[in-house]
Amino acid sequence: MSGKSAVAGVSARWPSRLWVVRHGQSAGNVARDLAEAQGLPLIDLEHRDADVPLSTLGERQSQALAAWVTSLPEDLRPRVVLTSPYVRAYQTAATVAEALGRRDCALVVDERLREKEFGVLDRYTSAGIRAKFPELAEQRRLVGKFYFRPPGGESWCDVIFRLRAVNGDLQLNHVGERVMIVAHQVIVNCFRYLVEGMDEARILGIDREGDVPNCGVTEYATGPDSQALELVRTNFVPPEVADEPVTRAPDQPAGAR
Repeated sequence: MSGKSAVAGVSARWPSRLWVVRHGQSAGNVARDLAEAQGLPLIDLEHRDADVPLSTLGERQSQALAAWVTSLPEDLRPRVVLTSPYVRAYQTAATVAEALGRRDCALVVDERLREKEFGVLDRYTSAGIRAKFPELAEQRRLVGKFYFRPPGGESWCDVIFRLRAVNGDLQLNHVGERVMIVAHQVIVNCFRYLVEGMDEARILGIDREGDVPNCGVTEYATGPDSQALELVRTNFVPPEVADEPVTRAPDQPAGAR
C-alpha cells in the first residue's frame, strides 16, 4: 500500500521524516510456524523471547533494508535509529546504522519499543492456549484483542500507553529530524493507531488485512513547519526481498513476532 494522505488531528511538531519498521524474520518466527503447522501446544525455543535472534533470511532482509536506506539521497536518510531492545529488532537496526555509518547515525535502544508482553500465554500456540487456558481463550474472544490483557501480559491499550510517551519524545527531542524506529508488528500497528488518529475498529481492520512484512516500512513526512504529518506509504519492502513470504504474526502468544 502506498500513497500520500494527511494525518488527522496533528498539531504538534514532529520529525521531518519518520519510518516505523518491523524487524527481519526471526528464528522464533520459524519455530512458531512449525509448531502451529504441526498442531503442537508449545513452541520449541532455546531462547527467551527477548533473546531470539534473526534467522538467515532475517539477516538478508535486514541487509536489503540497509541497502535501500543507503540508496536514498543523503538528505533523506535516517540520522537517528530507535530500536526495541529485543535481539531480533536490535540486529535489524544495527545493520541499518552500520550501513549509514555510526558517526552520522545514532543507534538508541528504547525499552518502550519492546514486543507486546503475553504473560502466562507466552510460547503457547493457538491450540495450546485453547487446551490449557480455555477460560482465557473465551475471555479474549469476548473482549477482543484490543482490550484483552492476559495475566502478567499486556493489551494493545497497554502498548499504546507506553508508545504515547515515545511520541512525546519524538515531538520534544527530534523535531525536524529524520528518525527510523525498528520494532515489532504490534508496535507498528499501534504507532499507526496513534499517529494517524485511528479508532479500535480501524486499526483492527488493518490488522485483519494481513501481517506487516518483515522489514516492512511505514513512512511519514512533514512539511517545512514540521507540524502536519503525512502518510507516504505502508508495508514497503525493499525490492531485493519483496518476493519472500510474509511471516505470519497473529496477535496471540508465540515465541516471537
